[in-house]
This record gives sequence, structure tokens and C-alpha cells, in this order.
Amino acid sequence: MAAREAKARIKINKLLEESGWRFFDDASGKANIVLEPNVKLTKAGIDAMGENFESAHNGFIDFLLLDAQSHPLIVLEAKAEDKNPLIGKEQARGYAKSQNCRFVILSNGNLHYFWDLEQGNPHIITRFPSPDSIKGYQRFQPNPHRLITEIVSKDYIALTQMPGYANEAGWKSEAERPVFAAKNRLRFLRDYQKRAVQALQSAVAEGKSRFLFEMATGTGKTLTAAAVIKLFLRTGNAQRVLFLVDRLELEDQANKAFVAYLKNDYTSVIYKERRDEWRKAEIVVTTVQSLLFNDKYQCLFSPTDFDLVISDEAHRSIGGNARAVFEYFVGYKLGLTATPKDYLKQFDSKKSNTRDPRELERRLLLDTYRTFGCESGEPTFRYSLLDGVREGFLVNPLVVDARSDITTQLLSDKGYAVAVVDDDGKEATESFYQKDFEKKFFSEATNRLFCETFMRNALRDPISGETGKSIVFAVSQNHAAKLTQILNELADAFFPSKYQSDFAVQVTSLIPEAQQFTINFANNNLLGSANFEENYRTSKARVCVTVGMMTTGYDCPDILNLAMMRPIFSPQDFVQIKGRGTRKHDFLEQLFDPVMKQQLGKQEKTRFKLFDFFANCEYFEEKFNYDEVLKLPQPQSGEKSELPPLPPSGTFQYGGADTLAAIGEHQIGERGMKIDRMFFNKFEEQAQSDIALKTLVENAQWDQAADYVHRHLFDKPQAFFSLETLRRAAGVDRHLSLRELLEKVFGLIPGFKSKDELLEDEFRKLLLDLSPEELEQHVDAIVALKNYFKAYASDGHLRYIIDQGKLTELNVNPNFNMTDFRAVPAAWRNRIPEYVKNYLPLDQFK
Repeated sequence: MAAREAKARIKINKLLEESGWRFFDDASGKANIVLEPNVKLTKAGIDAMGENFESAHNGFIDFLLLDAQSHPLIVLEAKAEDKNPLIGKEQARGYAKSQNCRFVILSNGNLHYFWDLEQGNPHIITRFPSPDSIKGYQRFQPNPHRLITEIVSKDYIALTQMPGYANEAGWKSEAERPVFAAKNRLRFLRDYQKRAVQALQSAVAEGKSRFLFEMATGTGKTLTAAAVIKLFLRTGNAQRVLFLVDRLELEDQANKAFVAYLKNDYTSVIYKERRDEWRKAEIVVTTVQSLLFNDKYQCLFSPTDFDLVISDEAHRSIGGNARAVFEYFVGYKLGLTATPKDYLKQFDSKKSNTRDPRELERRLLLDTYRTFGCESGEPTFRYSLLDGVREGFLVNPLVVDARSDITTQLLSDKGYAVAVVDDDGKEATESFYQKDFEKKFFSEATNRLFCETFMRNALRDPISGETGKSIVFAVSQNHAAKLTQILNELADAFFPSKYQSDFAVQVTSLIPEAQQFTINFANNNLLGSANFEENYRTSKARVCVTVGMMTTGYDCPDILNLAMMRPIFSPQDFVQIKGRGTRKHDFLEQLFDPVMKQQLGKQEKTRFKLFDFFANCEYFEEKFNYDEVLKLPQPQSGEKSELPPLPPSGTFQYGGADTLAAIGEHQIGERGMKIDRMFFNKFEEQAQSDIALKTLVENAQWDQAADYVHRHLFDKPQAFFSLETLRRAAGVDRHLSLRELLEKVFGLIPGFKSKDELLEDEFRKLLLDLSPEELEQHVDAIVALKNYFKAYASDGHLRYIIDQGKLTELNVNPNFNMTDFRAVPAAWRNRIPEYVKNYLPLDQFK
């Protein structure tokens, strides 16, 4: 077993070198690592330490890391793999003080802690800070007292209102604002937003460094976050802030908000790969997915690069291995969420099962509260949808519960029964349920009924009389295309000569410029504007049909209709979809004719319609007070109401004979054959020369880029490129994703990680998902846990043995035997398989 694991000294040396520390002078600069005095700094002296520090006194050794002037900067206390790194804490403190060092790293090669002696307790890290990063962090002298005593008044942030961000969280009405604010279009913190910031100050005074704001959609979480950012930067308690979003389209939205809120004081940028602008900015905005992919957060940043990390929609962006990004950085942490834990009040955890979608939601919410130091279930600050409605800042939906004959059967316990012919040619019955809609069960008639019902009953725009701006949520991209076509056909009948197939627009990830469509829709210029009234600015396109792009955090306050033309099983998704309509809005702000304004009078949004075609509200609430129940229109005479027949399986069977002519074996080395390497180079050249593909990659439009490669580069007669042939040509011992290939081709990553390197990275993420108490309890079993983790993730036969409970087969399993299994703490024997199946891309390890 020892041969499988590099020992502590080897691992620590590698981690130091990866982060820019040097044992010897080289082209990069002078050596900046000194060992304790009794070890001579030569290659032989380093080797003499032993691979696990067995020869060092007390089983550990000190590394002294130096700055550019060769002054002591960090004490690294190295321990043997089977020792808890924290055991050497006090000795490291004493040595650090004797060397006038502020920073300590405690490591056993697997588990590492970074400790700022002036800032409290050690924090777990997965990568050592670089020399440049720690030097910048050394200049950082936070002062919590200034943060606690800073006066946060209503005008702490006062700014000119942004076009397209009308009433996201600024004021209740024109009358509410002072005259000078109305003239200058200023907006201020609302009382509850000010209370949120003050609650954070109180938490800091209690010694806390993690905070959670639970604020309903439409109550201005971004504005509140801007106030928190200003508080930290202004009081010197942060030098740089990382703002994490969970959707690509929210990057631009958040950045624009911060530019407007804080442009007079601080610089905000969206982080893009291979660009160093982030180093010059105080606020960096990016998606958690972009940092998580290929572990870029570790490769491109040091743990000390950000002093405050804010996770927008925290319940989404810290789940599972994504939490590693959040935990990677030391410093203060703030989570923002619109999903209250109370939403699962009907869920009985004692009767839970893994098939209940609420079980996953419950875990995510509990993890969210635990991550932000709110184990009691009470966030740092809470402001609910009901609070917002009661105080006049938000509006509740008018729910339209509409069910057809077919959806009623799909929703029933028996499902919709269809006569089919089985493999033996016998007649049989197959039942379909709501989860099968537009996946296994297709009905053109049902989709048309949905769209007709929506068109007849949607709220109209109060100024122009056209269908109010709406979002329709579909099952899939293909379903979205169908609905878009039907809606555009119906628009011709409802509004003759007004639209040219631009009433409804599909906005999904495979649509070019889909992200820009969401922005244009919010800014009222999607495919044009002022279609009915020339002095009224509103989007010509009235309906965006999407799957999931316009849910979390999307700001469009003049939305009047939301339609769930799909079943929804996630409470978070349901809350987010409903939240797209809760913002208040004054439609007169879009009207530029003063005479019409005077004639029309007050035109504020007081409600929105939520069309529910799959009893989603009933699913999430035991009893629901429906405001409106509609009977769906019946098919016209002559139309077929029955379902189309199920499509054939579409298989082909070759019936001829085949023989083996010759056979031979030759083992190819890691670099592969020259022709393979040339093959990969040819693909690189072809991809790099394709301007359209290059543009998609530069804009991080990965779904569109993958689709483009499949259509234009793969399986062509001149080369027959495919994922499998390129993987073999690249000489990698695992499956590669198409995105990885493109990132390598366009220089976004230096190379492909091996299977073992990926598993090491994934195991570090698992460690970051643990509480300090769990780590303390199992620190002596880290090596055993890692062996189990790697074996289970990479060995399909072992997964079968564990999952089926056939443990006796471990006695003859060569890669992971019964002795290995017994070394794993009992609590982890099921937990690791569960984590692997939930969060690891197992296809990559084949």
C-alpha cells in the first residue's frame, strides 16, 4: 500500500514548488526556502529528511519561507502523514514569533492549514499561497473595530439609476423619493437593506467571520452586497472582493450593478481567463463553474488573493465539490440566498428517502446554513417575500392552475397508459407520468393547448395593450423550440400583421447570443421596441422561451406573465421561477409622451400571472388557495385528440459473416504514436484557424462551441476527428471532455491532467466539504480515506462490489482489498460512494 502514496515530504516539496517557492537558485530567482538549522540545504540534505520525516526530531521539520529580500515570511510546520498538522501549532507559533513571522502553514502533505497569527484561527487550504500573494496579504492590516463602528446610513450608497434596472430595489414609488433625488434619479438603501448590513456588523462584533443573508427575490441582494463590499473596502478590512455567481448571464448583470453602485470609489471587473485585469480591481465577478472547471481556482489564484468572498445564490454555488472554490480562499465569507429553509416545512426528514427531490434540497439548505456559521437555522439577516409584499416592495402572483385531460392523467398515480408491442411481439401497456413529458411522452395537442391558454389569458401591457412581457419555462431545448414556433403561429392570429415570427424567442444555451437576448429583453430592445406605441419603449419580442437561463437572479421588473409548461421538482427552482415576477414596476417610466402620461395616470404593476400547467404549486404546498382555475380550450372539430404513436426504436442488424485475418500486440508508450500526435496537432491547427469557433471559445459559450465542433469538425472525410481518436492522440489515461480539448487547443490550460492528478484534486474538494470537527475526528485516517476515494471513483468493479454489498469479494480484489476497507472509518464507507456518485464526472476516470 505504501507504494501507492507519495509521502509527506515529497508532497510538501511539490506543493511548495507549484506555488512558486524555490529550494535552489534558478532562472526565476534566488532560493526562498530555508530549512531548520540542523538540516543542510543541499539535494542530499533534503533527501536525508526521509520521505515522511521519520529521521527528523519529533517527527516534523520546519521550513522557513523568505520574501524577495530574504527576510522570513512564513513558517511551514511539516508533519508526518499519520499526524494531525494542528499538533505542531504552538511550536510553530513560537518559532514564527522568534523569526518575526506573521504567517504559519501547518501540513502533513494531505491536509494543510494557513494561519495568520494576527487574525485568529488556522484555515484549511488546498494550495500554498504564492510569494507574491502572501507579500500583498502581509501589507493588508484589517481593523474589525472600524468595520463594526462604521456608520451605515440610508445614503451609504446613493447613485444615478441605471437604465434597465428600474425598480430592482431602490424605491417604492416616485412619491417616496425626495425632490432632489427625483431630479437626479438617485436611489438609496431601504431600511431593511440597511438593517442587513448592520446585522453583519453585529455578527463581526461577536467574533464571526461568516454571514448569511436570506432575502426574497426582488429585494435587492446585489445592492445590499454592494453596501457590504463598500463597508469592507472603506474600513480597510478587505483589499479585494470575489463575487461568485452561478450563471454565466449573471456575470454582466452583477458587474454593471457594481460599476453603477461603486464606480466613484472602486473598480469592478468580470474575470476572464488569461487576463490579469483582476489584479487591478477591488471587485472581481465570475461564475463558480468557470473557476471549478479544471480546478482553475487553484491554478490561477492563491488562497490569500481575496479577503471577502460573496456567494450569490449560495445554496446553488456551494453544493458538493463547488464548495471547494468558496472554501479555497481565506477571509470573510458572505452567502446570499432567496430560498428560505422554511419552504420545506411540509418535509418530514424522518420519512425521507433518496428518491424524494426534497431530500437533496434539504441537504443543500442545511449545508448552506452550516457553511455560513448558522447551524441554528437562523441566518444573519432574513427578509422574506411576505415581508416585501406586506411593506409594499413586492407583489404576489395570480396563480393560473390549468390542466388538460392528458396532463391530469400524467399527474395521476396510474399515469397515462399507452398500448404498445413488447420485444416478444405481444401487446402490453406502458404508463407515463409528468416527469416523462417531452422526454419519453410527446403530445403536439397538449403543447398547443398550453400556448392557446396562455395567449387567451395572459395579462396585457397596461400602456400598449399587447401581451405583457413573459417568460415560458420548457422541459428541454427541443421543447422550447416547439413552444416558440406555436406561440409565433398563434401571435399571427391574435395580432394580425404585428409580428414576423418575433413575438416569441427561444433563449437557451445552444442559441447564439442567447445571453445577449436576456439583457436586451430586460432593456426592452429584444428584436426591436415600440411595436404598438411609438412613444413607449418595450421589447417587440414579448415572450422568452427558456429552460433554465432566466431563473436565478434575472432582473426584469416589467414581467407580467410566467408560464411553467413543465413539471418542476426542485423547491429552489420553483421559488426562483416565481421570483422573476415579484418585483414592482411603474410602466410610465417607459413612456415618453407627457400628454399620455397625464391622461393614463398611475400605471404600477400590482400583480403578475403564474401559469401552472403541471400542478407545481400543489406539489409544493399541501393546500393552495388558487386565485383562478381555467378550463383548457377543447380541440377544434376535426382535430385528433389522441396521442401520436410511439416512434420506432430505429435499430439496424447486420446479418453477414466476418472472420479474423491476423492478430498481433504492441504496447504504445505514454506519448503515443507519432501519427497520433500529428493527428492531434492537425486538429489544433484546424480549430485555431476557425474564426467562428475561436469567437465562441473567447466568449465562453461552451455549449455552442461543442455543438459547432460536432457539426463542422468531427467525422469529416478529410480527418474523421472524434472525441475518442483525439483522446488517444493526446496520450491521456482517461476520457477527455470536448471542453477540455478546446481549452487546451486555445491555450486556456497548459495540458491535460492525468487520472491520478484529477483524483487528488477531487479528494481535496471533499476535504473542504468537511466541518473542522469532522476533520479533527478523522485526520489520522486521511490516507485510508483517499485510497478508498480513488479506488471507488476509478474502478467500476469495486463500485459494483461496494454498491451490492458483496464485501467478501474484496479478499481477492487486487486494487483495494479487505484490509484497505477496514482502515476506512465506518461512517465513511457509504459517505464516500454517495459523494463520488453525486459530484464526480465518473466518465473522466474510465
